Amino acid sequence: MNDAATTALTLEGVSKGFSGVQALSGVTLACRAGEVLALMGENGAGKSTLLKVLSGDHQPDAGRILVEGTPRVFRTPAEAHRAGVRVIYQEPEIIPHVSVAENVYVGALPHRFHWFDRRGLLRRFHEDLERFGFSGMLDPELRGNQLSAAHRQLVEILRALVGDVRILAFDEPTSSLAEGETDVLFALIERLRASGVAIIYVSHRMQEIFRIADRVAVLRDGRYVGDRPVRAGRGEPAELTEDEVVRMMVGRDLSAMYVREPHAPGHVVLSLDRVTNADVHGVSFEVRAGEIVGLAGLVGAGRTELARAIFGDVPIDSGRILWGGDDPPPGGDAPPGGARPLRELHLQSPRDAIRAGIGLAPEERKTEALLMKRSVRDNTSLAVLDQLRRFRFIRGDLERDLVREYASKLRVRTPSLEREVRTLSGGNQQKVVLARWLARRPKLLILDEPTRGVDVGVKAEIYAIIAELAREGIAVLVISSDLPEVIGLSDRIVVMHCGRVTGEVHRSEATEERIMALAMADYLKVPAASVSARAQQEGAS
Repeated sequence: MNDAATTALTLEGVSKGFSGVQALSGVTLACRAGEVLALMGENGAGKSTLLKVLSGDHQPDAGRILVEGTPRVFRTPAEAHRAGVRVIYQEPEIIPHVSVAENVYVGALPHRFHWFDRRGLLRRFHEDLERFGFSGMLDPELRGNQLSAAHRQLVEILRALVGDVRILAFDEPTSSLAEGETDVLFALIERLRASGVAIIYVSHRMQEIFRIADRVAVLRDGRYVGDRPVRAGRGEPAELTEDEVVRMMVGRDLSAMYVREPHAPGHVVLSLDRVTNADVHGVSFEVRAGEIVGLAGLVGAGRTELARAIFGDVPIDSGRILWGGDDPPPGGDAPPGGARPLRELHLQSPRDAIRAGIGLAPEERKTEALLMKRSVRDNTSLAVLDQLRRFRFIRGDLERDLVREYASKLRVRTPSLEREVRTLSGGNQQKVVLARWLARRPKLLILDEPTRGVDVGVKAEIYAIIAELAREGIAVLVISSDLPEVIGLSDRIVVMHCGRVTGEVHRSEATEERIMALAMADYLKVPAASVSARAQQEGAS
């Protein structure tokens, strides 16, 4: 590992602090040429800071960086770029009003006779697109502000590959990519590895790590914990397991993340009766008080679109949204069996849904849930400002007390409630979104991919929060693409495909095979009931 002939990158005793917070403490690690090194750790472990030190965005307080055995000092990203070191961040920096092709080759645009050579630019773009395996996936003429999140990520990847690349670091590169785009990226990584490029790969997704990484290195609380080869060999008697990686990351066993106490659900809070619009077709199911219902399905199944319809963000064309979350009148007798009358909701906007008692934590928290340049306090109190007003003015003392209560309850890690929420880790940003809705006390809370982009430690905390909400009688609808997660959390699982419900599975009968069979019912060209029965037989066998 210390052989300069094979080691592309070495970090020796790298430390970095910010305003009294030590982000990195004496980190020493190395990456070989032609190796994929997975860098893992909880949010706040120091991974992003390490990448910024590597790219020249931050200068270390102590320690040094060696590229192919030669000490280097990167005062700017441009200096790191010239040394062949590139970092692809999770949030790409795209110039909004120039074309995709110009974004890719910014700083290296072709010229002919001192004039910008547009024809040469397009020819080079198409050649590189084909060379890197992205042929047909990007339109060179689109402007940066017309790109989807996935296409912005592809532009950032192509930009990083321009010129001589020796060391390439990815920060959660697949968080916005579809399955097919992810496969293309992994094929590219394989080619880069074969050509001798050293690759550092940061991800929370265990399946990706075990698919492409040669070695896993772990940071915890800014310190280097250790590393292990993914596969047996090189002195390792056995294959690395997910449990071992988790223990290295958090210092404890998370095998009991999904502990749920048996309980009987309460009255019906939400009942969908043949809800239909452009994206969902004839959807019917119920969610009860104190119950966690999982909504599973493949990409394009219509889960997020259904959540938006329930939240009043998009209209429905037919069917009914029935609501049983209203409190019984004071002093009235409790209905037999705890049942409550259902009334039809006519939602014109999310404001109507919030007033009824519905909350939604969307998948894209940074663009759809959070005001990134506002404080933790502002973001947390956003849904309860109407309860904090007195004569049109917000009572600051009540707001601070409420925000402090829920930030403490959810263990939001922030130096101050006045800190801009954009400075928090992804896991703590998600906790702020959850704190907002806990403060509102909804009767139904919809969580769309609640643990997307957060580490296993924060996942365990979020799972505990969801379980506590159910214990308090809140109805919870969880959308998740992580099958172990949706099975572990849910009392019942509703499966969708192409906007339709293809089946419903109780927690005690749920297996990944059965849910996948229901999620692919249309592909298999058989009735959902038949798929469900066959999957049950296969699970039993």
